[in-house]
Amino acid sequence: MTDTRILLRNGHVIDTEPEPVARPKTDVLIEGGRITAVGRDLPAEGATVVDATDRIVLPGFVDTHRHVWQSALRSAAVDVDLAAYLGLVLGRLGPRLGPQDIHAATLAGALEGLDSGITTLMDFSHALHTPEHADAAVDALQAAGLRAVFGYGFPLTGFGNHDDVRRIRAERLRNDDALVTMALAPLGPSYTPIEVVTDDWRLAAELDLSVTFHVSAGPLAMRPVSILREHRLLDVKALYVHGNSLDDDELKLIADSGGTASVTPGTEAMLGIGRPVAGRYRRAGVTTGLGVDAVTSTPGDMFSLMRAALIASQVTDGAARLSVKDVLRMATLDGAAALGLADRIGSLRPGKQADVILLRLDDLNVLTADRDPIAAVVTAAHPQNVDTVLVAGQVVKSDGRLTHGSLVRTADALRATAAAVGGGN
Repeated sequence: MTDTRILLRNGHVIDTEPEPVARPKTDVLIEGGRITAVGRDLPAEGATVVDATDRIVLPGFVDTHRHVWQSALRSAAVDVDLAAYLGLVLGRLGPRLGPQDIHAATLAGALEGLDSGITTLMDFSHALHTPEHADAAVDALQAAGLRAVFGYGFPLTGFGNHDDVRRIRAERLRNDDALVTMALAPLGPSYTPIEVVTDDWRLAAELDLSVTFHVSAGPLAMRPVSILREHRLLDVKALYVHGNSLDDDELKLIADSGGTASVTPGTEAMLGIGRPVAGRYRRAGVTTGLGVDAVTSTPGDMFSLMRAALIASQVTDGAARLSVKDVLRMATLDGAAALGLADRIGSLRPGKQADVILLRLDDLNVLTADRDPIAAVVTAAHPQNVDTVLVAGQVVKSDGRLTHGSLVRTADALRATAAAVGGGN
């Protein structure tokens, strides 16, 4: 469906701005790819009307940290800690992927996200061993039809190719208003000497890119934010990933410098990275989103991720615990803000781009959820409830099926890649 005017009629609408609120029997009007009105009994003249009765209508989910290429390695690193994961996935398996494998895995991972209602993701793509690998990843994201930030990442096996970062920025991803935009995803101060960090941050400033990087993860912990401050590198817009071992002073530095955070409660628990940190980030004033991270050990959908965040927060002190509204906002508006996209997406405010999902309320697992749709989305729903997905007003999933034209070829290519790469040997 490519209609310029779409009316979602009579849905259980959940908006997330300023705070999540449910509005029964409400319409959403979309024109030219943007939300233009939200209310009851909106005029339908000239619009394609979608009956949203027995549907929850809410903003598309925002995944703020995902190594999308690892869809080729699903469940390959389950019973391991962080060090073993790095050695297996990045040290041994990742270098086996050629450009065609990166394309297959990235396209499949992006479509998996769309299928489960993730309309925007940050692709921290750090298996780019040649320029051809980088082109393959960008091609796949653009072919998928979702909104994405391509994080040009650097493999653990060597330094980043700054010239190729410049090429991708100049030739492929110059338009910061496009569906697929760009960030820099260096190794950062927890993994590389400060001289390398300084060069990477200067590159980001040169190309007007934000940076996203892993910080203070378990046994690799140190004081990375203080190091950035000491070398006057906090002026580059930064998305900090994990940070479970950061102390309160480090969190305050992030907040004071305008940094944002992505937490990945599923992988942080599976890999033993550290205690839950989402509540501490939020208490410190750091805008925080959720990230799937790696399907090598966790599911790839936002429903599982929201539940992981909610449950994990219960083992922290009371002041840092999350509510279902907190978690839903992290999965939508706060995730958008963490990526610098809150002016475009993350809520159903008129004027924003129409990244919208519809969940079936007549499925057995959510059949009585109309009494509290927000709680149901976080605690009961699953990807099979996702009926319809729109990205910038374009319908990319309808009646429970993706509209992408090459699903069979994509699946075949992913199987071939997984077979060629092999498992943990």
